[in-house]
Amino acid sequence: MVWNNKLFTNTIPFHNIHLLSALKSVLSQPSLYLMKNIRNFCIIAHIDHGKSTIADRLLEITNTISGKELKEQTLDDMDLERERGITIKSHAIQMEYSLDGKNYIINLIDTPGHVDFSYEVSRSIAACEGALLIVDAAQGIQAQTISNLYLALESNLEIIPVMNKMDLASAMPEEVSEQIVDLIGCAPEDIIKASGKTGLGIAEILEAVVKKVPAPEGDASKPLQAIIFDSVYNSFRGIMAYYKVINGEIKEGDRVKFVATKKEYFADEIGILKLKPQKRPSIKAGDVGYIISGIKQAKEVKVGDTITHVANPCEVAIRGFEDVKPMVFAGLYPLDNDDYEDLREAMEKLQLNDAALTYELESSAALGFGFRCGFLGMLHLEIIQERLEREFNVSVITTVPNVSYKARLTNGDDIIVNNPSDMPETIRIDTMKEPYINAQIITKSEYTGAIMNLAISKRGILKNQVYLTTDRVELTFELPLSEIVFDFYDKLKSVSKGYASFDYHPIGYRDSNLVKLDILLNGDLVDALSALIYRENAFTLGRKICEKLKELIPRQQFTIAIQAAVGAKIIARETIKSHRKDVTAKCYGGDITRKRKLLEKQKKGKKKMRQIGNVEVPQKAFLAVLKLD
Repeated sequence: MVWNNKLFTNTIPFHNIHLLSALKSVLSQPSLYLMKNIRNFCIIAHIDHGKSTIADRLLEITNTISGKELKEQTLDDMDLERERGITIKSHAIQMEYSLDGKNYIINLIDTPGHVDFSYEVSRSIAACEGALLIVDAAQGIQAQTISNLYLALESNLEIIPVMNKMDLASAMPEEVSEQIVDLIGCAPEDIIKASGKTGLGIAEILEAVVKKVPAPEGDASKPLQAIIFDSVYNSFRGIMAYYKVINGEIKEGDRVKFVATKKEYFADEIGILKLKPQKRPSIKAGDVGYIISGIKQAKEVKVGDTITHVANPCEVAIRGFEDVKPMVFAGLYPLDNDDYEDLREAMEKLQLNDAALTYELESSAALGFGFRCGFLGMLHLEIIQERLEREFNVSVITTVPNVSYKARLTNGDDIIVNNPSDMPETIRIDTMKEPYINAQIITKSEYTGAIMNLAISKRGILKNQVYLTTDRVELTFELPLSEIVFDFYDKLKSVSKGYASFDYHPIGYRDSNLVKLDILLNGDLVDALSALIYRENAFTLGRKICEKLKELIPRQQFTIAIQAAVGAKIIARETIKSHRKDVTAKCYGGDITRKRKLLEKQKKGKKKMRQIGNVEVPQKAFLAVLKLD
């Protein structure tokens, strides 16, 4: 449509001239707001299969970003994501595309591939009708590919298979094509052969998205129903919530209500998600957008909540995606107790950007006030620790990670134990249960023996072994979750030379012989180093922690005893000798009793010093315990 300012200014009265700009913005894009022309899709794949590179090419071919703005991993805006070459957080962006004379709005959500960030994937899937399943032509189907595919299929998403990295000399198109056909039951010709590096197949991907992904179902005339699938904190504007409108329409200035929190706000600004947010007068059913309403408190926005109008509310809230289930628990404490308030604010803001992070207040005799946090895995813990230091300038000490256990007491009560300090006395416990997982490992057949040995050493039970091809095998184990939270993934990569992929899901709690391992310094308990552990592993871990602390705690004027204990029984001990002063140097000649008197005097002084002296455990000691083999 051609906009003719002269025509309109001649026909519209002068006092209505201020309506021109609003009218112009609506009329300039008439076809883009038809729901049948909207497509919402996400990209799912195993880690390092080229999701972000494909997303870059899609943005480039649709002219969503200019050549000047384009860079590798365009949607990954964290330094941490670029350094590690991984996607940590889902990123939404809107593209415009024309096909057969029709204009389409395409909302793309790029998702992480690592098993620790599968919660981000489940949130993205809730806002989409289709998914690109990307498989590396050189690596084939991997464990997380299957896991993410099942998430998409459970939500009835249309799957578009893409074989990426076709430009590599090591690509195996025929073999990988067979794997994809076996996995999702499509025809070989349905698989799009692509290369994010060279741009091969990118136009075909966009065409498939338009033709195969169904338009969103919804009714713009119904009361407003929008699901929040993400949120970010902006230090100037407050909290920006990202949502998908299922039914109805949201306009700038509307008074809206967040159903779960029962809070009401004015929609100060709404818009769409381009590379930078772009303001719009309204967002209708089927589309994805953002809302800024001056919210400052993190707890007022819940991912999965429903937005509706105050005047004309919807009857039922939208059923969101799966709830987050923390797998690993650890304490985070500020290096300096004076920084506690800064850490609390940082945790609130970080939870907005990462809804999978859960935390509650905790205090420790050794470390002061801090937080007991729940993470999806060890990589998630590492990322949170780094983000706190980089984005909020808060340095933290991390305690020994553990998982959530169940204890049945002698009086019949069941309690959840997330922290070793919550463990009841041994005489009050009837049985202890620990969480088990079903682990899927896909690897080359030559590494099967080494991986079996690793899993069995971690108390694993082999449940199934299936050959996917002549040299690729899928192993299924049942493992205690506590055995994989430390270093299982790293060791798996080592024994398989990087060829094994790993995915897991919880299967419930089972009885286990667990004990609480305490670390004592001169008889004083260091609760931050306590751990719940399988009884047979207690002696080995206790001895290693004592040896490591002996290396790292500096010598004092008095002897320091480092002990590992299970209940009242000491199972390991190391001693840090005191600095020695030659008190008998001034004695020359004379009776031996003069020397003895001086030595006895020094001995009493050392004993008194040991009673009143404090042993400071350096931060590197806590970090070293995390890295113990």
